[in-house]
Amino acid sequence: MRLVVPITVRWADLDAYGHVNNAAMLHLLEEARVAVFWHGRHLPEDHSGPPRRTDTATFVAHQEIEYLAPLGYPTEPIPVSLWISKLGGASVEVCYEVPTLDGGTAARARTTIVMMDTATGRPRRITEDERALWSRFTDEPVRFRRG
Repeated sequence: MRLVVPITVRWADLDAYGHVNNAAMLHLLEEARVAVFWHGRHLPEDHSGPPRRTDTATFVAHQEIEYLAPLGYPTEPIPVSLWISKLGGASVEVCYEVPTLDGGTAARARTTIVMMDTATGRPRRITEDERALWSRFTDEPVRFRRG
């Protein structure tokens, strides 16, 4: 199941050409990811998952993005789709698709997040509760045009 998160583009996210800047796009994806997986917003109403753990931090281990078309300044929040393509032992692979204003695809991306124990600074295993919750939001990995 894919989730859709409305993300507001700020004026400061635009470059000199009036499009969302490439670096700002990564920030918008982060906002979507944090809203869903770490704050529990934009989940289905029947969601009842584990509470947020204060002993865990998340670190980006890898990030890929493919820009397919410019994204202009929208008057409404843009509906970013995101899902999990892989649950590892201590890592989660999150995929995204960002639409253009005319319904095309502006960008596709994939981020690998590692769960870290804040006391030890070392990776920690994904719990069974987390795995059960996040498994509901899995789908095939994002496909990039260039392999």
